[in-house]
Amino acid sequence: MEILVKAGQLLLALSILVTLHELGHYWAARLFKIRVDRFYLFFDFLFPLPNVLKFSVFKKKIGDTEWGLGWFPMGGYVQIAGMMDENMDKDTLAQPAKPDEFRSKPAWQRLIVMIGGVTVNLILGMLIYSMILFVWGEKYLPNSAAKYGIVADSLGQKIGLRSGDHITAIDGKTVENFNDIIPTIGMDESKNLTVKRGDSTFNLAVPKGFIGQLSKSKGEGFIGVRYKFVIEKFSGGASSFASTAGFKEGDEVIGINDSTPIFVNDVIAYLATHKTKETVFNVKHKDGKIEPIKFIIPETGKLGVGLGSPLDQFEFKIKQYSIISCIPAGITKSFEMLNGYMKGLNQLFRSLFGKSEVKASDSVGGFISIGNLFPNQWHWEIFWNITAVLSLILAIMNLLPIPALDGGHVIFCLYEMLTGRKPHEKVLEYAQYVGMALLLGLMIYVNGNDIYKFIIVKFLH
Repeated sequence: MEILVKAGQLLLALSILVTLHELGHYWAARLFKIRVDRFYLFFDFLFPLPNVLKFSVFKKKIGDTEWGLGWFPMGGYVQIAGMMDENMDKDTLAQPAKPDEFRSKPAWQRLIVMIGGVTVNLILGMLIYSMILFVWGEKYLPNSAAKYGIVADSLGQKIGLRSGDHITAIDGKTVENFNDIIPTIGMDESKNLTVKRGDSTFNLAVPKGFIGQLSKSKGEGFIGVRYKFVIEKFSGGASSFASTAGFKEGDEVIGINDSTPIFVNDVIAYLATHKTKETVFNVKHKDGKIEPIKFIIPETGKLGVGLGSPLDQFEFKIKQYSIISCIPAGITKSFEMLNGYMKGLNQLFRSLFGKSEVKASDSVGGFISIGNLFPNQWHWEIFWNITAVLSLILAIMNLLPIPALDGGHVIFCLYEMLTGRKPHEKVLEYAQYVGMALLLGLMIYVNGNDIYKFIIVKFLH
């Protein structure tokens, strides 16, 4: 069921993004009276092979355009008359250009048509972020409100952090939002952290090679917010081990044997290393009464409880936006995301030449990776956040100077505008073949990488 929920969210997000992206091209083409022969949500062929398994689920011709729904649900396209693309008809292109064809228009008009999809995706990302801020506001945990400090997992401990530390600044800049810590550290090659531990404050340098490890782990195993172990419910109902041992809903574990204070990470670590051992948990009930509970830790190392949310233990802030103020804030948020993504791409390209700690196989993903971004339960705020991110990423990816992508066509248009000469049609044709081959190879690589991680790593390790 969870897979279906993720798949449904992925399909809806892609449908929205692809439709609006292609409408960007369509609207721009119609503005300059260029004929659009086909408009398809999803491919009616096995992309990027235009003549393989070619059939549509639905199609209807309205005016000069055939509107349809393809069977391959991972994209879509507009077929613009007289344009060298994945649906190129060489016989048609061998004929003289007609007035309503793409190739008969000035280079500047063709350029606008080619950036129409990217433009829509950029505007859409900004618009979604603006509406998110208007409807839900911006909820965040102030770093100063993370009163128990961080939980330092294996990667955090590796660079010298400890649970209970407070990271107060990064490269001398005060950390305002706790959730900004990991993205900020992972953005550049080197960082210097200001750490408060107890009554002392010191600087901690992020070692060389750490950014690659952080990228590979997707931010996991580094740090998290430290919070108390409060039992919200029993996972097995009245038959739960914790329930039979004497725990009650709402209990807070304040000590184990003589150790205090105790937090979630302490309890989990203790249970995992003391299986079948007799122990005493000191708990505080909802009424404030403190009681010791003696029991033998089960072989599973689990109590069978569901924990309360950290949201209940901290004072989160919500910054509200009006219908006017949400727009510049949404634009700013979009540019921040774009900046971070561009830095990530820079590291990825540098890694191809051994100039970055980040490995390509750890940084790229296909449809499984994208689907896993969505939660197991439908949550509109999260859905729109992810859709906004994907819209901006789609814009950047389409601008890459690869033939068969919008960016490749843009390069040829700019070349013509600067030199006054059109590239030879054979150059465009062969470039299209190269671009399609590159896209096919990239699709095989990223989705094969996903399958490897999902099947080999998940089930054999």
